Amino acid sequence: MSAKQNETGLTYAGAGVDIEAGDSLVQAIKPLAKSTARPGADTGLGGFGGAFDLKAAGFSDPVLVSGTDGVGTKLKLAISTGIFDTVGIDLVAMCVNDILAQGAEPLFFLDYFATGKLSPARGAEIVSGIAEGCRQAGCALIGGETAEMPGLYAGDDFDLAGFVVGAAERGALLPRGADMGPGDVLVGLASSGPHSNGYSLIRRVAEHAGLGFDAPAPFAGGATLGQALLAPTRIYVKALLPLIQAGQVKGLAHITGGGITENTPRMLPDHLGFEVDYAAFRRPEVFSWLQETGSIAEAEMRRTFNCGIGMIAAVAPGDADSVCEALNSAGETATVIGELKAG
Repeated sequence: MSAKQNETGLTYAGAGVDIEAGDSLVQAIKPLAKSTARPGADTGLGGFGGAFDLKAAGFSDPVLVSGTDGVGTKLKLAISTGIFDTVGIDLVAMCVNDILAQGAEPLFFLDYFATGKLSPARGAEIVSGIAEGCRQAGCALIGGETAEMPGLYAGDDFDLAGFVVGAAERGALLPRGADMGPGDVLVGLASSGPHSNGYSLIRRVAEHAGLGFDAPAPFAGGATLGQALLAPTRIYVKALLPLIQAGQVKGLAHITGGGITENTPRMLPDHLGFEVDYAAFRRPEVFSWLQETGSIAEAEMRRTFNCGIGMIAAVAPGDADSVCEALNSAGETATVIGELKAG
């Protein structure tokens, strides 16, 4: 092939994939990953896989628990507003809160970031949120994948997926269904808002109201609608893990899509039901705005949104006060919201 043919031949960059941009993003990510280091993890990036030493993490007879999730259409708000530093926290939260509900301590996290046109600056902003979520959860960011796929994602569109691995000592997994019984107390931990669920309906409500995401939020003074709706999902790991390890928690329900109604039964044995007093906890203003603006029925609210509760713990009646006190001291807002019932 002549030099002239080389100069005019097809290239990967010409097809829309910029390898140098990917390399630049990896270099930007390395210090972010390093900031999440914890015992058991070597957070160096660039190899073909990440390693974790369970013995160095302090486990003697561990059971591994894994989880995977995404952020859903909340990403459309990030794209519309140009706010990219919070959806990474959401990604971690959705994964680590799930395995926490099984009684597991999150150990390490990997992410998958796919886009049509890679912007190293935007990618670094997204991964900075992932690193922040990992720090909040106490887990290490040990690897991930960035995929530039022109023709599959249009314009500024992108998607995120996360994968977490945690562990618990054998015999300490949740729920402890055999220990649950009628009269056990349900403790609710407050959410920061819709978290990462119901955003297809939320976007429809905003459209119905004729509000752009740069308009002032009707329910949050000093913030735009986009900023208020992008409040990141709360991560409950550091507040709940000591109580789990002390044996004070019998079961946990992560309140995601389906709300309290459909997620609480997931931690219960078949012979038990539950009763929740929706008046026992504060419903953030964002939910009142959504319900009134969209004329959403109460039943639809309860099965679509968390309505103000992001996690529910089942505890013995005698432990309820001390559990609430410990959670509130750890920075959460916890209150008794219901109890378990026979049948």
